[in-house]
Amino acid sequence: MVCLCLQVCLAQTGHTAAAHPDPRQIFQQALTEQQQGDLQAAARNYEELLRLQPHLLAAEANLGTVLAGLGHFNAAIAHDRAALGLAPGNTGLLLNLGLAYYKKNDFVHASEQFHRVHEAAPGDLRVAILLGECELHLNHAAEAVALLQPFEANHAGDLDLAWVFGRALIRDGHASEGVQQVVQVARQRQSAEAWTLAARTYLGIEDFDHARSSVDNALRLNPRLPGIHTLDGRIDAFEGQDDRAAEAFRQALAATPKDAEALTDLGTVLYAKHQMEEAAADLEEALHLQPASTLARYELARVEAAQGKTAAAIQHLEEVERAKPQWLKPHIELAALYFRAKRARDGMRERRIVDRLSAGQQAHPAPPSDFSAAVPAP
Repeated sequence: MVCLCLQVCLAQTGHTAAAHPDPRQIFQQALTEQQQGDLQAAARNYEELLRLQPHLLAAEANLGTVLAGLGHFNAAIAHDRAALGLAPGNTGLLLNLGLAYYKKNDFVHASEQFHRVHEAAPGDLRVAILLGECELHLNHAAEAVALLQPFEANHAGDLDLAWVFGRALIRDGHASEGVQQVVQVARQRQSAEAWTLAARTYLGIEDFDHARSSVDNALRLNPRLPGIHTLDGRIDAFEGQDDRAAEAFRQALAATPKDAEALTDLGTVLYAKHQMEEAAADLEEALHLQPASTLARYELARVEAAQGKTAAAIQHLEEVERAKPQWLKPHIELAALYFRAKRARDGMRERRIVDRLSAGQQAHPAPPSDFSAAVPAP
């Protein structure tokens, strides 16, 4: 964040140092405390300075910075805005305000400030990265890619850029290009989080060898990373190692018993192992924890169909179909179950839907899945 000099601000406002107390001395004390990391003491001195000389630019700006560092974001924003009222359009102050909003997780308002700074300094890499991160939080992946693409050639080794740009590419459907950026970060920072994102991305594009090596790297660095055993088990399942997959999912559930994703994956593997009662119990629990999960509902319907519970399976598949009408597999399962239930007309309707969706997928293949919605910075 930007720190302002008191002398300039006193000159701008026409103030001179009073004999008792001395504003310059208070400011210098506050600035020293701020630089040494004693933010509580710095805040008290900046507040005292503002009581003596209200609307002093340096005190408003630096107090905003200190309060943001203390986690008092609303107060920081108030002082940052007061400073901007004294120096409209100052890019340093706009950056401070944007950072306060960013730390507050208010990415809409943070983005507004960073946009203004970026317009004033379009070549500033740090501002572009911050703005790109905001765009990702706001689900504007394409905008983040367009923003950061021009910086790649001249800043290829910048890991902060690689982390944001790589994730933006992945979310924008360019998984193969994006994962290369993420792997660069994973290797150089030895980041379990980055290796996890790489593994999820490779799994989404069905590159199982690289998914396996990436998850192994993440496990080596941090075997307690949330979700890592679920991801490990998912790769085992794709490799046909159902026993190993089930064990990995149980490890995930031992760490987080209410993990709906791990329960869904375990239920799916148990279905493949023909352990229907256990599979049904896990999938029902997953749906209880996450009622909107279409995957858990679809997998439970498959189990119910295998158990001969045709009516229950049809009901669950119809709910999945309403939630995700373009998902092909539920239509295939539903067509078969309608015919089993002697509902030939419904079965024929589903077959026509299957034919239409199959033709559409061949003409317009779906982009790789994005598993990277909430990965922390390495």
